[in-house]
Amino acid sequence: MTIDMSMWTGRIDAAEGDAARRWHQVVQPLAAGAAPGIAILGFACDEGVRRNQGRTGAVAGPLALRKALANLAYHPTLPLYDAGTIGCDDGDLDAAHKRLAARVSAIVYAGHLPLVLGGGHETAFGHWLGLADAHQDKRIGVVNFDAHFDLRTADEATSGTPFAQIAAECAKRGQHFRYLCLGVAETANTRALFESAANLGAEWRLDTDMTAWQLADARHQLAEFIDSVDAVYLTIDLDVLPAAQMPAVSAPAGYGVDISVVEALVGKIAKSGKLVGADLVEFNPNFDQDSHGAKAAARLAWSITRQLRR
Repeated sequence: MTIDMSMWTGRIDAAEGDAARRWHQVVQPLAAGAAPGIAILGFACDEGVRRNQGRTGAVAGPLALRKALANLAYHPTLPLYDAGTIGCDDGDLDAAHKRLAARVSAIVYAGHLPLVLGGGHETAFGHWLGLADAHQDKRIGVVNFDAHFDLRTADEATSGTPFAQIAAECAKRGQHFRYLCLGVAETANTRALFESAANLGAEWRLDTDMTAWQLADARHQLAEFIDSVDAVYLTIDLDVLPAAQMPAVSAPAGYGVDISVVEALVGKIAKSGKLVGADLVEFNPNFDQDSHGAKAAARLAWSITRQLRR
């Protein structure tokens, strides 16, 4: 796979030495034999969003998010690599999921943690497939920060079906589906979706129960979930954030969960020692305002990597 590093550019504070480096100065193209680190992988696809009748444009998310990450200050963490981008130019989402899964599993087998930049939330199914194939001996719990359950029933995969697909795949493999959705908006999920979540044994927390003064309760619920699994796959649908913080998504949130709360909980996952993969999805640069959304998304990606030290 050819890896384009041209977007990794930005300010250089040469007079202040290595301690003044930024991400664009430390990210390297992923190569065979590289020391274990964090592999940034793009999934340039919004075919699932189109099928789900959403606002397309997330296909440009991986490039825009890399540009937003490039100029962030670098603090000591695991080595950072760019693992390239998987596309879906022909509308064949099933094939794209297989390519994503294969790349994710290869990254894991090489000793790295995949950080996937979507793309619509259809990203989650391919990402999970790759993690499940690489960690067949582990019970993987899914923690999804999202205003939506994404447990829809449909004739074909969409951005609204990934966790229903994961549940079905778990059933086929004889595995228990472990799913925690944080930030669920009652206004955006029908009663049928709540019933589906309950029937699948999913856990959730409403956006109205995730204010700053309720953070301790959210932390407790998350800690219990982490303790119940062997590994955690973290997926952040950026529409969980309030529209004022994240305007650049298919479905901006009228209420949402403040970025400070999301960051605090994400940090707990990253420090747990059980994180095996993470992604940020649904970023749509077509609807960004003065890069507000890109900066918020980059901040969350940065906060994940900041906790993953040697």
